[in-house]
Amino acid sequence: MQKIRLTTAQALLRFLDNQYVSVDGEETKFVKGVMGIFGHGNVTGLGEALEYSAGDLTFIQGKNEQGMVHAAAAYAKQKNRKQIYACTTSIGPGALNMVTAAATATVNHIPVLLLPGDNFACRQPDPVLQQLEIKHDYTVSATDAFKSVSKFWDRIERPEQLMSSLLQAMRVLTDPAEAGAVTLALPQDVQAEAYDYPAAFFEKRVHYIERRPASSEAIQRAIALILAKKKPLLIVGGGVHYSGAIIELLAFAEAFQIPLAETQAGKSAVAWNHPLYVGAIGVTGALAANRIAKEADLIIGVGTRYSDFTTASKSAFQHTDVQFLNINVNGFDAIKLNGVSVVADAKEALVALQTALTKTNYQSAYEAAQISELKAVWDQEVDRLYGMELADGLSQTRVLGEINRFLSPRDVVVCAAGSLPGDLHRLWRSSEPRTYHMEYGFSCMGYEVSGAFGAALAEPDRDVYTVVGDGSYLLLHSELLTSLQERTKITVLLFDNHGFQCIHNLQRGHGSQGFGNEFRYRSEETGRLSDGYMPIDFAAHARSLGAKAYTATSVSELQEALKQAKEETISTLIHIPVIPGTNSDGYDSWWRVGVPEVSNSEDVLKAHNKMDDEIKAIKL
Repeated sequence: MQKIRLTTAQALLRFLDNQYVSVDGEETKFVKGVMGIFGHGNVTGLGEALEYSAGDLTFIQGKNEQGMVHAAAAYAKQKNRKQIYACTTSIGPGALNMVTAAATATVNHIPVLLLPGDNFACRQPDPVLQQLEIKHDYTVSATDAFKSVSKFWDRIERPEQLMSSLLQAMRVLTDPAEAGAVTLALPQDVQAEAYDYPAAFFEKRVHYIERRPASSEAIQRAIALILAKKKPLLIVGGGVHYSGAIIELLAFAEAFQIPLAETQAGKSAVAWNHPLYVGAIGVTGALAANRIAKEADLIIGVGTRYSDFTTASKSAFQHTDVQFLNINVNGFDAIKLNGVSVVADAKEALVALQTALTKTNYQSAYEAAQISELKAVWDQEVDRLYGMELADGLSQTRVLGEINRFLSPRDVVVCAAGSLPGDLHRLWRSSEPRTYHMEYGFSCMGYEVSGAFGAALAEPDRDVYTVVGDGSYLLLHSELLTSLQERTKITVLLFDNHGFQCIHNLQRGHGSQGFGNEFRYRSEETGRLSDGYMPIDFAAHARSLGAKAYTATSVSELQEALKQAKEETISTLIHIPVIPGTNSDGYDSWWRVGVPEVSNSEDVLKAHNKMDDEIKAIKL
């Protein structure tokens, strides 16, 4: 047997460089490269291997460990999980900075490979710089924090352990049902240790992502359920995108006259002007979708995990006999809400269901006029919000309307947290698939700029825009610099509403007067953050990093800035001051939050009682 002597780090890269996935006969190199920030825990191990033995792997220098993992996750998401970047850091704080982004990837079923440095396996130099010392368990290090946010975790304490561990890592990374963060902790001494690896370990390996068909029994159960119902509603989740099942989904809906509503992850699967499209569903949903959801006697969820925002904290579905049919490749999600489960690939399941249901001559009880009437009412409401004019400044919805009208159908919009996801989910009019890139499984503040960079890496022939609030931008914007370094243009549309206004609205909606969420100066009189807003020149900040930047305080300035930004060849930021509280809200939806049962505020007590009554009214 031929052997190759390599360090653990060199062997790791050589293996990753030869991994491929095959979907429907199309083969793709799975690992594009490695994003990294070097420190004493990885620079002389993986750093050396990347410098001299990277093969065809690309190296991208991150600026913030959390940010670069967000970028890697966004890249994988935009690539429909067919290609990834790995991420490497030093031990201690460098590693721990990735934990939040690891959780974000895992919640969203996005494959990312994390390679944090770790303590010396030999323990001779202990305690080294940045090492945790846990007195009751000396095997614990900072990288143990990844266990709760990873779909697979391992610590490579001997070079030969890499061989079995990497196979398991690839199993998870390429599994549509299990994909998420995979963490391989790499002690810094082991990274540099050599071993005689079998040459066969480094040969090209193809991982076949095969579509799981629905069993005939599952199809029969599903058909029996559908035939017993008159008013089904299709909820389109992110699994429709990952399965590539958009054509099959539309064919199924059109064949049986079933309206379509979308989750945040599913949005852009269906064009906004499709006759059966009734809009976003749930807390951030459209009036049309939420009204149809209330009277639906069957919910057919395709590739959705039914978050509380999708179900409006289980209040969205109010028909006495409502039931759920769940099509999902992940059995964990398929059984939610006591649903009849079809554990299968979405495309395979929809084709099988349509074939079987066509033989029964089934049609839903919806009249085409009923759906179009609801759509027309909602379209008028979107037009109203998109055209909202205020005497003292720009409304958030008006700005989104101008942006939506300006962007081409192929442009990609990225977002993640704050009040903007609600407005985008409700109001944004998507015409083409994979143009709406929302991280709302974790709703992680700080994803926006990093995510836009990752999406732009994945889609070099499209313009990528990130819609971000000032709060999220201040939290994490480091990869704006990386986008400039990599000559990968993104456009940052920064909505400046002077703070964390989404949560400020949530406070005031439940009895609070508003506390600690606006960017105000501390008052000498009250001791609270209640004086004037802090003036922040975000355009100047972006220019200081080397980006182009504009400020738009009127519709005409915004229109001109969008035109100028489109023509720029490098990353650009448009600073857009908007009036706080001018986002959309409501539309027959409700969200359950914890409201204090005891308070010094009468308004809070009233809000608690109201919440309690609403909780008791939930039928599910």
